[in-house]
Amino acid sequence: MLRRSFVTAVVIGLAAVPASAQETLLLRQPSISERHIAFAYASNIWIVDRSGGQARRLTSFQGNTAQPKLSPDGRTVAFTGTYAGNADVYTVPIEGGEPTRLTWHPGADAVTGWTPDGKRVVFGSTRQSSAPSPTQRFWTVSTDGGVEEPMPMPRAFQGHINAAGTHIAYRMASSWDDERRNYRGGQNKPIWVLDLKSFALDTIPRPINSKELDPAWVGDDVFFISDRDGVQNVYRYDGRSKAVTQQTKFTDFDVKTLDAGAGVVVFEQAGRLHVLDPRTGKATPVSIQVKGDFPWMMPQWKDVSTRISALALSPTGKRALVEARGEIFTIPAEKGDVRNLTHSSGSAERAPAWSPDGRSVSWFSDASGEYKLMIAPQDGQGEPRAIALPGMSFAYTPSWSPDSRKMLFTDVALKLWVVDVTTGAVKKYDGDMFMVPARSMEPVWSPDSKWIAFARRLPSYYHVIMVLNTETGEAKQITDGLADATSPAWDASGKYLWFLASTDFALRSQWLDMTSYERPRTNALYVAVLKTGEPTPFTPESDDEPAVAPAPVPAVFPAGSPTAAPPVPATSAAATRAPVVTIDFENIGRRIIAVPNVASRDYALVKSGAAGTVFFWENVDATGPVEQTTPGGPVYRYTLKDRKAIPFASGVAAYTVSADGRKLLYRTGGAQGALFLVDATTPAAPAVGTGRLAATLRMWWEPKLEFAQIFEEARRKVRDYFYVPNLHGTDWPKVVAMYRQFVPFVASRADLNYLLDVMGSELAVGHSYVNGGDFPETPPANGGLLGADMIVNNGRYQFTRIYDAESWNPDLRAPLAAPGIDVKPGEYLLAINGQDVRGTDNVFRFLDGTANRQVVITVNSRATMEGARRYTVVPVANDQGLRTRAWVEGNRRLVDSLSGGKLAYVHLPNTGQGGYTQFNRYYFAQQNKQGAVIDERYNGGGSAADYIIELLSRDFDGYFNNPVGDRTPFASPSAGIWGPKVMIINEMAGSGGDLMPYMFHRRKIGTLVGARTWGGLVATSDQAPFVDGGGLVAPRLGFFDRDGKWAVENEGVAPDIAVENFPRDVIAGHDSQLERAVQEALRLLAANPVRLMKEPPGATWGKRPQ
Repeated sequence: MLRRSFVTAVVIGLAAVPASAQETLLLRQPSISERHIAFAYASNIWIVDRSGGQARRLTSFQGNTAQPKLSPDGRTVAFTGTYAGNADVYTVPIEGGEPTRLTWHPGADAVTGWTPDGKRVVFGSTRQSSAPSPTQRFWTVSTDGGVEEPMPMPRAFQGHINAAGTHIAYRMASSWDDERRNYRGGQNKPIWVLDLKSFALDTIPRPINSKELDPAWVGDDVFFISDRDGVQNVYRYDGRSKAVTQQTKFTDFDVKTLDAGAGVVVFEQAGRLHVLDPRTGKATPVSIQVKGDFPWMMPQWKDVSTRISALALSPTGKRALVEARGEIFTIPAEKGDVRNLTHSSGSAERAPAWSPDGRSVSWFSDASGEYKLMIAPQDGQGEPRAIALPGMSFAYTPSWSPDSRKMLFTDVALKLWVVDVTTGAVKKYDGDMFMVPARSMEPVWSPDSKWIAFARRLPSYYHVIMVLNTETGEAKQITDGLADATSPAWDASGKYLWFLASTDFALRSQWLDMTSYERPRTNALYVAVLKTGEPTPFTPESDDEPAVAPAPVPAVFPAGSPTAAPPVPATSAAATRAPVVTIDFENIGRRIIAVPNVASRDYALVKSGAAGTVFFWENVDATGPVEQTTPGGPVYRYTLKDRKAIPFASGVAAYTVSADGRKLLYRTGGAQGALFLVDATTPAAPAVGTGRLAATLRMWWEPKLEFAQIFEEARRKVRDYFYVPNLHGTDWPKVVAMYRQFVPFVASRADLNYLLDVMGSELAVGHSYVNGGDFPETPPANGGLLGADMIVNNGRYQFTRIYDAESWNPDLRAPLAAPGIDVKPGEYLLAINGQDVRGTDNVFRFLDGTANRQVVITVNSRATMEGARRYTVVPVANDQGLRTRAWVEGNRRLVDSLSGGKLAYVHLPNTGQGGYTQFNRYYFAQQNKQGAVIDERYNGGGSAADYIIELLSRDFDGYFNNPVGDRTPFASPSAGIWGPKVMIINEMAGSGGDLMPYMFHRRKIGTLVGARTWGGLVATSDQAPFVDGGGLVAPRLGFFDRDGKWAVENEGVAPDIAVENFPRDVIAGHDSQLERAVQEALRLLAANPVRLMKEPPGATWGKRPQ
């Protein structure tokens, strides 16, 4: 059925503006020349007269073109485009025409400007970055193409060269979230002004640690954006007096991107473009109209078969019920067509369920602007009935009661909701008490619709099984909390409650901590006998010969006789009546029985089948057993009759069982997961591939309506999920109203992400990322790399460094370091696949499309073909891993050299699995060292690194002697480095990379050296994506210290010894932060040398008195 949703009304209402108001908003990234302004809108590039008016289109592409920069003569626009699936540099004349591609490297290249002579385009790229988190530097490329050349600054993000070409004003560091308002952490670096010849450095002054963006020269002055007054405005730095003055004074919306050209400044603010005249200081808005053909925004049929996000079944398994891209579909098991029950591109329909009586289906819809429970006829005929749910935000785990009278679900606050579907009456009950990403309550109805079983975390963080009486509202605990009990499921007989329990949950109970890593958790399957006196379902069995009873003599009665037996009805009422569930809570713990013949493993998702049958899923790591070739784990079936579990389906990502227990629906893992509907009662598991549902799910997709729905979903996400109720003091309804005016101007998915990101920035919080979404398809990128650095010399490309995988890195492949390939630094690359490669060519053009494919390279020690050699090599798609490993090993060797072998070096790329692995690999392999330099620069975060901190702070208690060799004793505990530790930090370490140095400092383990960290110590989890797969993160947890004060977020962790890696030093080959850390560690070691005891003389306890 077609319905007008809340967002449909919003879009229509906002679009109904007066005819005179034709100005287009959401214009971005302006650049200006003497006559024109170029800008980005709808993921394309446009140009307009400086006075405004009707814009003219320069690109027409379903992918993304952005960051336009007009050349100094105003005749050409350079921009970033993804025409070939990768972000590369392109140019196009201002009159239009076919764009010219200038870069071919498989990494992203982003246009930032021009050289003053207009002959070369300046762009940012992370190519040749060795840091674990790739850092950008500036490169230039000729407008005629050819080789790219690096600029001298080791790191650069935004910048502008002055007209004389002698200086550049630039930002050294990129930001993980440029849209974050009022940010004051370590990534707020000042704008540097660098002399490109002497590398002398000036800093534009700032009174606070404000955010400074987009510097651009006008004459000798630098204009830039700063939020030093609380709102981003334009400021001017006088190159002569060194004074800074404020040029604009907006108080509503921040000034965004800024550029300068032809003596004036252009910037973006409130979705409009403004021109600032430096002579008068006046900023004038430019009225611009954009009209164009946007095929990706036109309504169209869309296949959403791969967007399935929820599963359900009809009571007997005749049809599957699924949610896909915010629509509700039913899919026949064999006969009939797919039915779309909702037809609602402008609203999200989620979490479907089918009533056990087969008559109705339910789902949750935000068509009204807030989610309501919808009840509709299962055949899709007739209007659904809406039940309002005051105070409900987002629903999880919906299920009908077996009598089809009530609906159960949970919400964001982990409450249990029970709704009477006839009256609409709502009851709420306490559910779980602790937020965990897995949402582990898993509430289920008893067969008689009276009880709800669910799992609840105790203050010990262990789960217990609770049983709620929906008639009295009383919930009782039936497990003792000494085992982690989860995933309850009622047996269809009403006699038993199945569940899982683990006695080795231990450190896994703390999901945020690194100490939970590599701690195998196993569950056993248990069953609780609910009624006192009910026998165990596992009574001893014995093979005995049955006795043969004599045949009865049939009695004969005349028809109609009073003693005649009544006719037996076709279906006995008793056969269909739900069993009454009786629970004797006293001593129920003594009636909990371990299910025999089920080996303990990492199980989850227990679901009931027919009476005496239960299914459960095993969590199998896809990187583990070789036979596990697809994401997902196996589902097992256990029956009381057979008393054994059999593997029933494999590669399962999600599954459900029909209400009658006779059918099982499952989805396999992976992006293209398939649906399978199988008989759940067959003696043996169904053959692989049996029951595949090959139906295609199609919906009528209207992008403008969907984008408006996503905007409103983002509004609710922030309101309902944010980790503190005051939303950092933000007036959220007012903020949403401010930004809703831009929704009608969203003309691409990238525009929508930008709008959501800017709106979310008003919360002034880290981790508030916007990501993903359904973007138009572009060709896949497949550029290859040889894992080498090259320069142009003697008219050819010459190798200056060849990277290998170092030692013990099986996940890395170095194309030029494979056995049998003898290529050395200093040699020349002459040809690729027989094509001559000259120094005027772009070498990456010849490697385009070669990733993971064999190519033949021709090399020589001279720049000629005479005596050249050929090798067959396989380029890699990304050589970042090779470069990072070389950087880490280079640092380790340098620390070893500078310290005379006394200090270990350990780099931690994150506080997730990679950082855990790196710590274990490098720290313990250097236990013979007297101290350690722990380098957490570029740490991308992850978990709370308690494991690392506890080992760094470890001390030993004594020794055990060693009776062999030179008798060097063992310390106890023996694994550790006992001397001083120094940790290096910088602005590109954050989240878990913020918390680790905080803990290091608080526990006084050692000295922090370097620069302030990012300042983002909130955590994210537990949120459903948008209907198209995109997402907006509303942080769910925040960190405060032992004094009860919010800590680290929006400030970072400051070093004890501040050291910046300035350009001149890095260009000269120095890592000042690393060198200073070594100095500090050696100073601490000299003050407190490590002195380990030698074995004392043997004891004389056995000596007799003389």
